[in-house]
Amino acid sequence: MTKLKYTMKTDTLVKILFTKYPDLLKRLVAALLGIEYNSIEQFIIINPDISPEELGKKFCRLDINMIVNGQKVDLEVQVADEGNYPERSLFYWAREFSTGINEGDDYKELPRTIVISILGFVQFPKSEKFHNEFQVLEVASHEPLTDKLVLHYFELPKLPPLNDADRGRDLWLQLFRAETEEELKKIEEMGVPVMSEAIAAYRHVAASDEFILKEKMRSKARHDEAQALGNARRQGAEAERGKLQVVIDEKDAIIAELRAQLAQN
Repeated sequence: MTKLKYTMKTDTLVKILFTKYPDLLKRLVAALLGIEYNSIEQFIIINPDISPEELGKKFCRLDINMIVNGQKVDLEVQVADEGNYPERSLFYWAREFSTGINEGDDYKELPRTIVISILGFVQFPKSEKFHNEFQVLEVASHEPLTDKLVLHYFELPKLPPLNDADRGRDLWLQLFRAETEEELKKIEEMGVPVMSEAIAAYRHVAASDEFILKEKMRSKARHDEAQALGNARRQGAEAERGKLQVVIDEKDAIIAELRAQLAQN
């Protein structure tokens, strides 16, 4: 099999592809949210640009923020399980939700805010479903507190085989999961025009000078990020060892003092 050098789990590629081909993004969002493409009358990408300064930052996020029929929608692609992703996605939601109105506006003006997370790992091992949706509900009656918090998680490792895939949402997710040229060709052979269009756009972007340059910058930022996290862990471990040593020293001092007192008696 021919491995893809870059897959649709590469956040730089995803950001460039879907901001250059906004109609494909609109079709993807419609599929993931389970709404009709033609029902989307308002579709605005809020953050279409990727500045060199942004790419050079450690802990940079290349999400796509949108307004869809008055709702705020944030699309995230997370490849590796770095821990605490539910909390992180809730933080992303809170950031988008809290900036939904201007100072002095009524709280009822806050928009419905949706975070869509496409995950390259299993986040919910107890669930057999590859799609899990969360809202705020009363524990016993399941009465919704509000419809303004929605979190969608799509776990790529749980996807069914391509032959069993639904021709809408599932095929999009198969495209994100694909690791080889053979998998891309199988998706094309399903005969769904929008998927062939998406794969052609993927190939065009993956070979472009713009993507290659920005991915090099992003790769360096990831390397710096990994180093920073490694250093933080090492420093944290050293700090914990230092605290433990203080406790041991204090314990030894107490024991020595007790022995001295016993010897005097």
